[in-house]
Amino acid sequence: MFGKFIKEFLGIFFGGLLGVFFSSPKTNSYGGVFGAIFQIFNFPAYIDVFKFYKDKVSTGEFVGGIFIFILIVAALVAIVWVIIFFGKRLFKKIIGDKVLNQDLMDEINNLKRELIKTTREKDRILGLKIAYQGYDILEGEEGEDTSSEKKEGESRFYKLTEVDNIYKNPEHKYHEFNDDFTLESLCDTFRNYAANNPDRPWRKLYYEPKIIRLFFASMATTRLIILQGISGTGKTSLPECIGHFLDNPTTIASVQPSWRDRTELFGYFNEFTKRFNETEVLRAMYDATYNDDIYITVLDEMNIARVEYYFAEMLSILEMPSRDQWVIDLVPSAWPSDPAHVVKGRFKLPENMWYVGTANNDDSTFAISDKVYDRGMPININSKAQPFDAPLTEHMCISYKKLEELFAKAQEEHRVSDENLQKFEEMDNYVIEHFRLAFGNRIVKQLREFVPVYVACGGTEIDGLDYVLCNKILRKFESLNLAYIRDEVDDYIQYLSDHFGEENMQECKEYLTRLKKLF
Repeated sequence: MFGKFIKEFLGIFFGGLLGVFFSSPKTNSYGGVFGAIFQIFNFPAYIDVFKFYKDKVSTGEFVGGIFIFILIVAALVAIVWVIIFFGKRLFKKIIGDKVLNQDLMDEINNLKRELIKTTREKDRILGLKIAYQGYDILEGEEGEDTSSEKKEGESRFYKLTEVDNIYKNPEHKYHEFNDDFTLESLCDTFRNYAANNPDRPWRKLYYEPKIIRLFFASMATTRLIILQGISGTGKTSLPECIGHFLDNPTTIASVQPSWRDRTELFGYFNEFTKRFNETEVLRAMYDATYNDDIYITVLDEMNIARVEYYFAEMLSILEMPSRDQWVIDLVPSAWPSDPAHVVKGRFKLPENMWYVGTANNDDSTFAISDKVYDRGMPININSKAQPFDAPLTEHMCISYKKLEELFAKAQEEHRVSDENLQKFEEMDNYVIEHFRLAFGNRIVKQLREFVPVYVACGGTEIDGLDYVLCNKILRKFESLNLAYIRDEVDDYIQYLSDHFGEENMQECKEYLTRLKKLF
């Protein structure tokens, strides 16, 4: 009896299972795959079998039947789970592949469109550049690249060759220089010119005498001058106005955040066009090699990018002891059509050009590194001078040789006194002992060059020493942890009073007091 019970009970399950794979109206009473699946899960039929044999089998056999029923239910649940699990994976794979393939196709189409747009834009810019430089784009068959072709004998340095042609013209007029002036009269004349001149009568600029003296004294010390301070105090206007005063307009290069190397200053050789993309700074440098005028180039907002990146080569070259070493490599080889002053791809920097950087110290700029500060001369412009009555003043044409001659004369006649040099040497030892900082030979050399010229411009020796000490040495205190050396700062202020006098070195004392209040 038990065998019949098991046979009938399992027949329901396996009959439906066989009907799934061999579905036909003959194999199950429902017909078709869905009828077979219904038969597998026909729980009322299982219950009817249990009810029919409940009283015809023993208790043990009945329990065994229940166990078999549980196994069948578990098997059904497992089958359902497997179907759902693999069904989901299959569905995701089919749908996912379609979505992925569509995304890839869309991305490829977008890239193709961008490539076409970029190519067209490149061709347009190239055409504008070549047209601007006076060249014609040669026409060729469709698909033929003719943009790199050059006319025979054509120079790859268009702007520099243009300068050559200007100075080859026998009708070109050079400036007649004024030699009848002193450094002090030069400072006074320029100050009056900035305030009242016929060249730009609509723009009146007022500067304190000290700022003018610091600027010309800095020119005697280094080729790099850094004008820093709050916005709107005339940092860019000062070198621009000096250019007009010297009747040689200043070149202004607006530094961009993307500047990272020397190509931003000089330009670069374009392998595609076979021409050198010259900057206005390079053109001004090249023009300076033809005469003795004083040239000024402004690096406006110089610390909006890292100065030690794009100006690194210039910092090294301009510090060479011999000016014969002021040479840069523009291109790796020479061409017969190169400009006259580009020899074997190399160009000697002009001796009559100074570089003036303007800097704002705020969150949008980079801090200027010690490497730059040590090689340059900083001038702080943090206030606007009061207007004053100035006579109408004409510009002056000055030779850089005459200016350097006056610098040398001042450094001979107004040498820093041995007494003050001794005090500086003692102070060097004091700063090393208490703050772990040292002056260095470079700063002492700049001191000997700057202070005498500052005196010749109308200042005093002690004020010149004060300025150098404050802006070249005490500036380094900002890198120290002043919270731990507050008492040392107070002692240093007293040290300055004891050695230089209570009434002297005011700029240093004010700076240290202001620095101390920050902590």
